[in-house]
Amino acid sequence: MYTVEIYRADARTKAGERLVLKKDYDTDNRSTLEKTVKDSLQKNERYEIHETYVTRTSLVGGKEFQERYDTPYYCSPSSESYWSM
Repeated sequence: MYTVEIYRADARTKAGERLVLKKDYDTDNRSTLEKTVKDSLQKNERYEIHETYVTRTSLVGGKEFQERYDTPYYCSPSSESYWSM
């Protein structure tokens, strides 16, 4: 499973671009997904493809678990800040 993020150039933002789309795709073939995304982009857009789930280790207990790649650090059981609340 992959997640595609599409960014568009925007001079109004500090980074010079903004996120316009974040979509999950249930596919195992990354190269086909890249080709599909490239064909649908406009001139002033770029994309990033991420694996949707990553494997991490819990700080307390040491068990491995899977979470989304975009989970904030402080919300992840693999961080000290999660357990100190």
